[in-house]
Amino acid sequence: MYFIDVQGTLIEDNTKLPTRGAVAFIDYLNTHHIPYMVITNSTKNPSDEFLGYLNSIGLNIPREHYLDPLMMLEGHIDKSKKIAAYGSEPFLDVVRSMGYYLDYTSPDTVLVAIKENFLADEYAQMIEFLLSGAELVGMHETTLYVKNHKRYPGVGAILKMLEFATSTPYTVVGKPSIPFFEEALLRLAKQKEDARFGDVTIISDDLKGDLIGAQKLGMRGVFVLSGKIRNADEIIPSLREDEHPAAIYPDMQGILESL
Repeated sequence: MYFIDVQGTLIEDNTKLPTRGAVAFIDYLNTHHIPYMVITNSTKNPSDEFLGYLNSIGLNIPREHYLDPLMMLEGHIDKSKKIAAYGSEPFLDVVRSMGYYLDYTSPDTVLVAIKENFLADEYAQMIEFLLSGAELVGMHETTLYVKNHKRYPGVGAILKMLEFATSTPYTVVGKPSIPFFEEALLRLAKQKEDARFGDVTIISDDLKGDLIGAQKLGMRGVFVLSGKIRNADEIIPSLREDEHPAAIYPDMQGILESL
């Protein structure tokens, strides 16, 4: 059984096209009726729209095999709350379309998603809201954000900065939060009744933002070098032994060839 990341794992960060072996790997799982969930931290497009894009480039992922943070948001933040949301314009549009009221005067919640060009004044505004008592919520806890061959601080890095600046603890809607993984497992159980974390292999290009949290729950972590990190030596030496992934592959093709 598998949990499979998308950005940098199934699709290239820059071209947004399938990585080497990605289409064949999903086809293999579908053909052999192997239970899996594609779990992404994508938040720029409505869930069905992004899944439709993935299928349009050949990945053939059934709706019941897909989960993203937007599908978890309503269970995390009540729509009666005023939200100061920060991220790309498409993300803000999605949040509004879901029925949330965006308020940048006295919000109950500061909600952070990814954007490569956050302004210092936006960080200052977040800090003021948090010091005034707003809660801090991240759409996910990704370590790095890759665009145009450049690596920017991910939402996880921004949340850590805001927590350090304001002493405000944060919660996370998507990966690697326990509720997100539990929901993915619940959906996986509809494919295989006795699904347990200990039976799941999770594949991702983000060690700190995905794999370490998953491994703490008993999952087997597989790290691919097709996304944020292209050389394992950039990150592996900084990890504790218990944080190391069970296996490292160049891409999905390498995993497919190992089966």
